[in-house]
Amino acid sequence: MSEETRSEPVEPPYRWPPGLDIRIARPDELSRIGDLTAAIYVAGGYISPHSGYMARLRDAASRAREAELLVALQDGEAIGTVTYCPHDSSWAQLTVAGEAEFRMLAVVPAARGLGLGEALVRYCIARAREDGCVTLRLSTEPVMHAAHRIYRRLGFVRTPERDWQPQPGVELLTYALPL
Repeated sequence: MSEETRSEPVEPPYRWPPGLDIRIARPDELSRIGDLTAAIYVAGGYISPHSGYMARLRDAASRAREAELLVALQDGEAIGTVTYCPHDSSWAQLTVAGEAEFRMLAVVPAARGLGLGEALVRYCIARAREDGCVTLRLSTEPVMHAAHRIYRRLGFVRTPERDWQPQPGVELLTYALPL
């Protein structure tokens, strides 16, 4: 999915934090966004730098091509990202028809507490509504407590019947937001 597939940009459903811009990532930003995503996951202790998943985290080009890669910029500097995945995206892992999901929410540590994570999730909520979806889904690691608080605050509910293991020893929790 490229920016050209979108009819119009999504208007913010609420006021973004000052100086923040959330938009579709540009081709010249993809490498930097991939490295940023991987670095945030490693620094947060969510993944080992030697994990095979590192290649997926760094593969921003595929996410931009096959889903919708968003970047958050504070005064022009990339400080966060998320991937919005419609049901027909190869990056969607949890959805059925009429649903979307988001993945790889990442915010640089220095920007945490500014409302950026919530702004990125709200963008995904607005996109899912724009796409006519009835549910927005996500997977998260059990230790991502700050993200869980955002999800609950925005109305997401746990869906333990959908929890899964992408590989042995890696347990993912799932949440859904009825739209």
